[in-house]
Amino acid sequence: MEKTVRAHTNIALIKYWGKEDQAMRLPAMSSISMTLDEFYTDTKISDSEKDRFILNGTEQTGKSAQRVFSYLRFLQERFGLSGHLQVESTNHVPTAAGLASSSSAFAALAGAFSSYYDLQINRQELSCLARMGSGSACRSVFGGFAMWQKGNSDLTSYAYAINEQPEMDLHLLAVELNPNPKELSSTNGMQLAKTSPFFQPWLERNQAEVDKMIEAIEQNDFTALGQLAELNANEMHAVNLTAQPGFTYFEPDTIRAIKLVEQLRSEGIECYYTIDAGPNVKVMTRLKNVKEITKRFISEFDNVKIVNASFGPGIKYLD
Repeated sequence: MEKTVRAHTNIALIKYWGKEDQAMRLPAMSSISMTLDEFYTDTKISDSEKDRFILNGTEQTGKSAQRVFSYLRFLQERFGLSGHLQVESTNHVPTAAGLASSSSAFAALAGAFSSYYDLQINRQELSCLARMGSGSACRSVFGGFAMWQKGNSDLTSYAYAINEQPEMDLHLLAVELNPNPKELSSTNGMQLAKTSPFFQPWLERNQAEVDKMIEAIEQNDFTALGQLAELNANEMHAVNLTAQPGFTYFEPDTIRAIKLVEQLRSEGIECYYTIDAGPNVKVMTRLKNVKEITKRFISEFDNVKIVNASFGPGIKYLD
């Protein structure tokens, strides 16, 4: 028997950056994301005589395989199940380069596990299972705009859809400045960020920013959404810079990209940036500006890769 599931990655507009409970992956703040159509993971689970993890056609060993096997054992123990499994994943997301590849990977894995064992769970419960693999994966269960409420326990920390079929004219240009894996993992970055004197004040702003983002989504207000997403990203990276010791995911080209977005705005081309744990920049804009922004980035940067993404769907069961 085999089951295959597709999950799309998401980009946080209100960031998740810090855990209250490491073991249960309970976040320090609530977050809001946009699921993307262009980036996704297909994962197939099938019977096997031993545990195997195959990523993009290559069998994996070491830490990446152990993370998958540990997650599968956790899920089996939770539901009183057993047996060896083969996991085959095709990842259409640059891995560990700040594009939330783990969000689609573990949402697809959780979905494939649920389908393989015919668990008959709802999407809220599935988001809790995905969260245990990677926090942001809980949001990739849903399409469009999704909210991850931080909660205070396994059962209360889950994601849900805000609007899975948004009418907002919103495109996200994923600007890949550096395709290499980041040197500092998100997990370690989150731990360091808590040492910043500005981490707690940022937490205290979280609910107000979540409320404003939901209002922007409900009112179809691209400008309010873009301004708030850019502010929230800058808050996250300011916390990183002021940690003890301070650190940053920015590279010189990251700063150049930020400056270009600001220059474009000054010229009347409305766009905003957001940046996750990595050097790459995501530019939010309307469809009418996509070609001009893409042209400008290509003219300013050598060998830059740009993908135009819009709203993606929630988890899909392919067989």
